Amino acid sequence: MFRNNTLILQYCKFAAVGITSLMVDYVFMVFLTENTAFGLDYFQACAFSYTLSVFVNYFLSMKYVFQGREDMGKVKEASIFFVLSLIGLFLNQMIMWVAVDVFGIYYIAAKLLSTLLVTNYNFISRKKFFE
Repeated sequence: MFRNNTLILQYCKFAAVGITSLMVDYVFMVFLTENTAFGLDYFQACAFSYTLSVFVNYFLSMKYVFQGREDMGKVKEASIFFVLSLIGLFLNQMIMWVAVDVFGIYYIAAKLLSTLLVTNYNFISRKKFFE
């Protein structure tokens, strides 16, 4: 029972960090897509905003959510985090492309779908590698 409560609390912290990262991701995605001065389409803006949110997520996650492993140095920890995030970026971009370009879904709605799917991948992969 205690293990389940600990996992629920950890997931709640993960969600709080995720919401913060999500806000960074969405604000920059919309700003870069809608602001013609940057000349980015939704696909480029999504890649940039996701990458920026990964940096925010890394620092907050390693401070508040995951304890890290004692047998893993910070460089290795950061490297694994960013490799996992690259996979997340790939998933995000593929979902966005299929949703927007294949199915014609508005890019902000597509981003909601992508967020739901990629968030679960992020939690499971980070839990596996950092604890």
